[in-house]
Amino acid sequence: MTATRCSSHDEVEAPPMDDRTELYIDGTWVPSDGGGTIDVFEAATGGLLARVPAGTEADVDAAVAAAKRAFPSWSQSPVADRVALLRRFADELLQREDELAETMAREVGTPIARSRSVQVGLGVTIFRTMADVLETLPMEERRGTSLILKVPAGVVGAITPWNYPLYQLAAKVAPAIAAGCTTVVKPSSVAPLAAFVVADIAHAIGLPPGVLNVVSGSGGRVGERLAGHPDVDLVSLTGSTSAGARVGQLAAAGIKKVTLELGGKSAFIVAPDADMDAALNAAVRSCYVNNGQTCTATTRLLVPADRLDEVERRLVELVGSQTIGDPLDETVDVGPMASQDQQQSVLKHLADVPADAKFLVGGPGDVDGLDERLRSGYFVRPTVVSRVDNNTPIARDEVFGPVLAVLTYRDIDDAVAITNDSEYGLSGAVFAADDDQAIAIARRLRTGQVSINGGRFNAMAPFGGMKKSGIGRELGPDGLDEYFEKISLQLRS
Repeated sequence: MTATRCSSHDEVEAPPMDDRTELYIDGTWVPSDGGGTIDVFEAATGGLLARVPAGTEADVDAAVAAAKRAFPSWSQSPVADRVALLRRFADELLQREDELAETMAREVGTPIARSRSVQVGLGVTIFRTMADVLETLPMEERRGTSLILKVPAGVVGAITPWNYPLYQLAAKVAPAIAAGCTTVVKPSSVAPLAAFVVADIAHAIGLPPGVLNVVSGSGGRVGERLAGHPDVDLVSLTGSTSAGARVGQLAAAGIKKVTLELGGKSAFIVAPDADMDAALNAAVRSCYVNNGQTCTATTRLLVPADRLDEVERRLVELVGSQTIGDPLDETVDVGPMASQDQQQSVLKHLADVPADAKFLVGGPGDVDGLDERLRSGYFVRPTVVSRVDNNTPIARDEVFGPVLAVLTYRDIDDAVAITNDSEYGLSGAVFAADDDQAIAIARRLRTGQVSINGGRFNAMAPFGGMKKSGIGRELGPDGLDEYFEKISLQLRS
């Protein structure tokens, strides 16, 4: 049975975050044109956490106009200046680590230790690595009688998700700054607060007005206006596949560049001769990070049919021993979903699991043992569903919660076929007796990245997907390249 943990915060309500009453446009904090607000709720309690402005189409227009005005000067700024600003961004984010980690623990439900290392840590890393890439990247290349130039793509519309509010913002804003682009950010309404901190930092370090703008608001108003705005040259979205399809449709009308990092239903293949204990430890770690609210989570575990009983026993131990509770408690492993809507979505997936599947741990229902303050939070029991058919919704849909589906295969050819039988292709993992064997299997997978025998995430490697998991790549030199256009100067021979 999954353990629950009531934190040291049980007796005293955590203090409210400060409301954000203005948007950041053209280097200034200004009221929204509409005057409405959006409530931000604390994931662990369901209580009101803060309010942010509900931006309008007019706010987007003002932000895009500011970005467009700033572009000619910023696009010609010295590379050394951009490198220095990126590094200052990283330093300032690190200085505000505790504040940001708590903010995202409360908004998203990420356990506080993970919030420091992943939510904040990855954001810092992206700004630093982008500075490193920019510092050594040639901006022009001689090819025969042509001089090929890399030039900034223009005004960027960056639409970021709620599950990694700072990291995904960094993955868009850092390369935009590096390339010499100007940006309008539309953060998720579920977890918008980190974007305002980034705007605070931009202002404090002297980023020129208009280079970074932040407009909070609904996807239907702010997001759609930004994606379809005639003066936006590139749209970068991280979100659901349906949101990506809509953004792609709006951007297509203006023939804009798009980068889309979308959903996933990634598989973790355990080869027959793998070290099962090491493999399952890695599989559980990958599945339940950020309470399962991770697009790259390996939520389909593929194991040899003749080792299923062994796998099931071990998963009961591993997942059943996890503590669930207040994400501000340093000892908690799994926190709540980020919103009530997400909680209900996950619970519906669990309620619809076929009768012939087997719940090893968790399942639908309330989480036992939570104190009164947490009972209104958006918790879901960490769950393992075994003996799942790959054609069922629990194996095909992106659940986006703490749910692991266990499938069996006959041989490696069967495992590869099951893995590739998905509309997604974002991530994956292979655990085998040695790296060469695991790499040979990984070469056959139709997915954007594969962890080999527990290999960890690399912020310098290209990140993105195939099929309905997206278009384009983020991070490292490949991610930076998305923010450039290329011009060929044809010289006299």
